[in-house]
Amino acid sequence: MQVSPSFGEKPKIAVVGLGYVGLPLAVALSKAFEDVIGFDSNPARIRDLKHGIDKTGAVEAEELSSANICFTSDAEDLSGQNLFIVAVPTPLDAAHRPDLRALSKASETIGGIMQPGSVVCYESTVYPGVTEDICGPILEKTSGLKRGTDFFLGYSPERINPGDKVHRLETITKVVSAENEEVLDLLASVYGAIVEAGIYRAPSIRVAEAAKVIENTQRDLNIALMNELALVFDRMGLRTEDVLQAAETKWNFLSFRPGLVGGHCIGVDPYYLTYKSEELGYIPQVILAGRRINDTMGRFIAEKTVKLLCQKGLQVTNAKVGILGVTFKENVPDLRNSRVPDIVAELKDYGISPVVVDDLADPEETLEEYGLTLNEENALTDLDALVIAVPHEIYLRKGIAYWTGRLKTTGGVFVDVKSKFDPEEVRGPHIYWSL
Repeated sequence: MQVSPSFGEKPKIAVVGLGYVGLPLAVALSKAFEDVIGFDSNPARIRDLKHGIDKTGAVEAEELSSANICFTSDAEDLSGQNLFIVAVPTPLDAAHRPDLRALSKASETIGGIMQPGSVVCYESTVYPGVTEDICGPILEKTSGLKRGTDFFLGYSPERINPGDKVHRLETITKVVSAENEEVLDLLASVYGAIVEAGIYRAPSIRVAEAAKVIENTQRDLNIALMNELALVFDRMGLRTEDVLQAAETKWNFLSFRPGLVGGHCIGVDPYYLTYKSEELGYIPQVILAGRRINDTMGRFIAEKTVKLLCQKGLQVTNAKVGILGVTFKENVPDLRNSRVPDIVAELKDYGISPVVVDDLADPEETLEEYGLTLNEENALTDLDALVIAVPHEIYLRKGIAYWTGRLKTTGGVFVDVKSKFDPEEVRGPHIYWSL
């Protein structure tokens, strides 16, 4: 006999994984539903959240402290819930292959405690087929229940943009999918209670999975084109930003900029798609080409910095080079898959030990993740070169004169990776360059 997935108007929700995606989701759900549990396998993370501390900066302190959420790292606390939403990370391994260990572990945890009638909805980015072909069997094995009869699957890809105060969970259309219409209706009603922008019902779980990976693949490729153009224009002696501003005067020109491509999505998701594609016998050409370009930009920036030092007549070995910013993008503390360490590593190969500064990044996490020691801003003095790698707003507000003032008075190299400053404002004997 099939068990109904219906849990009425009062679902008992468990959000599994309380990072950049899971925590904002749990907080939003707690405003609409009474019974929300936030689970994370990291006890330290739970201790922080219980004290109103979110080191990711994804949720404001006031909003977190007022949220009606039971935070726990004990899986047994989840045993009474009937809707499980999984928001754990899906990174890559060293060979750029999908690393599904966290997803598998979360599925095992849920399978060990869930009851008949439960719905398990995944938000983690995956290639098409993971929810049904990998997560479903794990749930069946650990629970002893049968999918589609005793419990039910759904998938709703996360679309949160860290640091973006405009495009938030509530203001982005939510794609929802499920293995049958009844479950789809239930999930649409739950997400519809917190998402103002509306719900899009995908025709299948695989469609929803695919939609997520191509969203970031498309952006990755567009940035890769800009990066390749930047490589070309640099050899022509043209500033890419000048070219793009001219091109943007046409109504249908797409506005993208070159830069370092990191983070939890854009630099990762294309590999999920290509992995599955290669497994099926097709080796993608365009997608992988874009990835190769974007993954080499850190090395190119470092090499360009060295060339400019030489042009300036400065000693390369033991040159004092400052690196401003180490997070994967501006205005967030998120270090995941940052490409700034690529710049640092390449400069070290030239005998340079860069002075790295980032007021938003966590020093302990930076050291643990990349082996980089963060310095105070006052260490950026008498520099041969300064690389503005991540233009946090707090740095932009200080103006270009402030930062060029950190260079040697006899002249240095100012590298403005994302073209945030006006080169005409660079005074004195300094060299300006931007990607």
